[in-house]
Amino acid sequence: MTGGPTRAVVFDMDGVLVDSGAHHRDAWRAMLSEAGLAAPAEFWRVTIGRPADEAVALLASVDAAEARRLAERKRAHYTRLARRGTVPVAGVPRFVDALARAEVPRAVATSATRRDLDRVLVALGLREHFDVVVTADDVRRGKPHPEVYLRAAAGLGVDPSACVVFEDAVVGVQAARAAGMRVIGVTSAHTAEELVQAGAERAVPDFETVQWPV
Repeated sequence: MTGGPTRAVVFDMDGVLVDSGAHHRDAWRAMLSEAGLAAPAEFWRVTIGRPADEAVALLASVDAAEARRLAERKRAHYTRLARRGTVPVAGVPRFVDALARAEVPRAVATSATRRDLDRVLVALGLREHFDVVVTADDVRRGKPHPEVYLRAAAGLGVDPSACVVFEDAVVGVQAARAAGMRVIGVTSAHTAEELVQAGAERAVPDFETVQWPV
């Protein structure tokens, strides 16, 4: 692996490639209601960027087995709700296509499952643009631990310092920075100020005006 100038791009998925926030919020609400649990104040902020199993433990006092069961129910609700349609974040198809044409190494590093990743990227027509994908199924520790991003860099064959990450979650920004990567925030879940405070160098609302190199 070699470092040096930024030469690879790593994307989070939810809130970065796909505008899925509403589906996730509704899925969490449905799961909590089904389980007879009240949604904590600002529960949505607690879940952003984390694997579902880890997020459940922050929302309810349950043992590990029950956390896994509730996480699977949340994922099932999300799959059902996502049938409403999958919408890319503005500008994503153009930007990803431009990176592919320029032969810039590209990866997705997400807290979603591989099943959800494949479904979303196929629906967006982007699956063929990413040879390297790292999901919650591939790591032992979720964001803000840097494992998912370190694995993405390894898959691309580049040093983490040569990667720029696009992230919408505070925990995701923290994970990418801990991996030694540059980060540009996407303000679909948090404000630009929150993302910059977490370690992003700047933030954008979408990809409409993003050009390579960034």
